[in-house]
Amino acid sequence: MDLNSIGEAYFDDETQEITGYEPVLGGQLTEKAVWVDESRCIGCRYCVHVATNTFIVDEQYGRSRAIRQDGDNLETLQEAIDTCPVDCIHWVNFNNLEDLENSLERDMFQSLGKLPRMNKH
Repeated sequence: MDLNSIGEAYFDDETQEITGYEPVLGGQLTEKAVWVDESRCIGCRYCVHVATNTFIVDEQYGRSRAIRQDGDNLETLQEAIDTCPVDCIHWVNFNNLEDLENSLERDMFQSLGKLPRMNKH
């Protein structure tokens, strides 16, 4: 039985929701996800240099952000977490990741590496 027939057999039930983490799609169910508390990030870029497939620095705010959960292996991710000088990268429950991301008020962030916003009045 090839992967296509396994996938077809697995998803024949129309009531089943596809999440993208099904083993037949090559994913793994996981409880832990890596998350950057961008409100505490100082933009040092250590995590980006260690785990290059997981973290980026946001161009607008100059803060690190995890863009992939499967970009690097667990040891590399842990090394990136350990190198953070302000301890703003955390292992979190995968189910809480979306709520944590939505809790950040990025429009309130001061951009790192740019001049501060000035009130002209």
